[in-house]
Amino acid sequence: MVVKDENDKSVELFLKIGLDEKTAKNTVANNKVTNNLTAVIHEAGVIDGCDKTIGNLLYTVATKYPANALIHRPRLLEYVVSSKIKTPAQLEAALLFLGRVASEEFESKNFEEACGVGVEVSTEEIELSVSKVFEEKKETILEQRYRTNVGDLFAQLRKLHPWADPKIVKQKIDEKLYGLLGERTAADDEKPLKKKKEKPAKAEAQAKAAETTTPPPPEEELNPFAIFPQPDENYKVHTEIFFSDGPVLRVCNTREMLDKHLKATGRRVFTRFPPEPNGYLHIGHAKAMFVSFGLAKERDGCCYLRYDDTNPEAEKKEYIDHIEEIVEWMGWKPFKITYTSNYFQDLYDLAVELIQRGHAYVDHQTPEEVKASREKKENSPWRDRPVAESLKLFNDMKRGMIEEGKATLRMKQDMQSDNYNMYDLIAYRIKFTPHPHAGDKWCIYPSYDYAHCIVDSLENITHSLCTLEFETRRASYYWLLDALGLYHPYVWEYSRLNVTNTVMSKRKLNRLVTEKWVDGWDDPRLMTLAGLRRRGVTSSSINTFVRGIGITRSDNSMIQLERLEYHVREELNKTASRAMVVLHPLKVVISNLEDNMIMDLDAKKWPDAQTDDKSSLYKVPFSNVVYIERSDFRMKDSKDYYGLAPGKSVMLRYAFPIKCTEAIYGDDQETVVEIHAEYDPSKTTKPKGVLHWVAQPSPGVNPLKVEVRLFDKLFCSENPAELDDWLADLNPLSKEVIPEAFAVGCLCNAAVGDKFQFERLGYFVVDPDSTSDKLVFNRTVTLRDSYTKGGNK
Repeated sequence: MVVKDENDKSVELFLKIGLDEKTAKNTVANNKVTNNLTAVIHEAGVIDGCDKTIGNLLYTVATKYPANALIHRPRLLEYVVSSKIKTPAQLEAALLFLGRVASEEFESKNFEEACGVGVEVSTEEIELSVSKVFEEKKETILEQRYRTNVGDLFAQLRKLHPWADPKIVKQKIDEKLYGLLGERTAADDEKPLKKKKEKPAKAEAQAKAAETTTPPPPEEELNPFAIFPQPDENYKVHTEIFFSDGPVLRVCNTREMLDKHLKATGRRVFTRFPPEPNGYLHIGHAKAMFVSFGLAKERDGCCYLRYDDTNPEAEKKEYIDHIEEIVEWMGWKPFKITYTSNYFQDLYDLAVELIQRGHAYVDHQTPEEVKASREKKENSPWRDRPVAESLKLFNDMKRGMIEEGKATLRMKQDMQSDNYNMYDLIAYRIKFTPHPHAGDKWCIYPSYDYAHCIVDSLENITHSLCTLEFETRRASYYWLLDALGLYHPYVWEYSRLNVTNTVMSKRKLNRLVTEKWVDGWDDPRLMTLAGLRRRGVTSSSINTFVRGIGITRSDNSMIQLERLEYHVREELNKTASRAMVVLHPLKVVISNLEDNMIMDLDAKKWPDAQTDDKSSLYKVPFSNVVYIERSDFRMKDSKDYYGLAPGKSVMLRYAFPIKCTEAIYGDDQETVVEIHAEYDPSKTTKPKGVLHWVAQPSPGVNPLKVEVRLFDKLFCSENPAELDDWLADLNPLSKEVIPEAFAVGCLCNAAVGDKFQFERLGYFVVDPDSTSDKLVFNRTVTLRDSYTKGGNK
């Protein structure tokens, strides 16, 4: 295959500069590093090979070079190849210097001073400094012998001689240690015994804790948007596009272009959230909203909600309405709502201009032929047709004179590029399908790759923010804007949000819905935002969850579902009032309470409710028939069991202690169907176990009946998307419906969306399926928390 051949060539090239085979092979697994290192090797002029030391430095340049100073990279490589910069310390200093100056000009003298060019540290100087450091640390070294922290010694010497050869420094330290300590003994390899720390007195410990100040969190935690540049900095080179025939496109705006843009925006930040209206939004979109709307809000700027509606076959008004409504629910207010289809005329006019400039052509290859020619890196036979011919054919496409599938407009990019997304991408295709927003005016529609960057430019977007899978499209994005002479937004990619035990591809979600594996797009088991909302998850807890993850470029972020649940609990614990519901009722008859005796007791809506604050309490009836959870009773008691058992007492929450006196069996003589108990009106009994319960509100009348739905993870595996038969991984126990649970009477007036903590059971929300005859509650999350805030989940 072509890809394999390219990888073999890259490995061969990397071996020539002295990389070991393992590093070379690991490198080609990363497209970004491969492209960068290949470009660096060509730029440095060492395609025929070089010394291993120089090669290692080139690898560091490829992986760590600051993106804002790409214009200076050729200059740095001259210093590396000529060995004026020859140590990792010098290169590190050079990268720091260039990162600070960015694309500004600088004096060679200042650069050379900053990274020690021309500074030679003799072996004698190193030996003298090693002796000096050892003299200062002699007592400690003799005590610790070969357990001495050599790294600390090395750090001290680096302060004295930052540009010294680290190999010689290490050699001299080892020689000095041997000269001072002699041969290494068995005792030197023994692990030192840890001294047991004495516990400070309580008062002393408290005083010490008071003195200890918590270090402030890093700026990116306080403000995750601090990483983004200001709009007026968008004249600096931050991206390079390498063409197979040699030239390099260094992406930046001219001063004139940037000034025009800043005048149009008032120097404010402009972002956009551009979903395609072909499905419901999921939690990954919550991160995209947080990044784009959040940056605009933090910088007092504007964020568009733009519908990327270039595919009329997949888009529906239902999805458009849903997106607008869910964006508002998430707490974001768009500056303006736009559609890519608003710009169809502009996009067509610019496509004509692209053809006129010689950068696009009408092609007649089938999709299969296009795929085959891309794999072979072969040009289309129609690539070099005359401009006038392409203009006429493109006009024929627009007028509906060419059949669907018989012609496309392709951009004339770079078929020999190492980047697959530069292989003459399609700009326009024919579709005789009316558009949900634009009607039947058009029968040709622009592709995402063509329209996305142009509309960003037309809307004066300052920061075009998207997920990392679009990183390889950055070259195409800037190539097109450069080819048309349009303003260049600042593009930045961040990692996708992937959550365990679910799928988030719209194709897979659509299949789950259409094949009825779930109960619609808002099924509470899905990670769609509509599903999460129906489950009772709040938008604020989702945003807190997303903010906690951060805006990083780490592309291995599979986030544990428990981490989201942690933030949901944190919020609901403060906002959801308490109530008592029994899911699987077991009847308890209190024999020492009269049949017609009903006591109205106070129960707390909040754990810290004061008894004199009536608004924080609700009334619960206590009668001679109460119901407890079936799981809270067993016939055999044990030490670690706090429920009810024959002869044992428990406390009924907010009520009295009761003691089981008898268990009544059903017809099968195995199932307990009723318990007889006595209550302690004086409350002198102090049992350990506390149970929730619900009582008959009046003799012979059942408590309020409600339906309760319990949800669990939709898939058994953490990452079902990577499975071939992912549908087989669906959790058969992901939903349990309890049609007749018993609830306290105060819940009868609960409205759709109201949230509660059912004591000992979890957090619940009233579902839209509720009717005047029966309330339906969805469990949002259990009370148990398996996520540790300080953990690595």
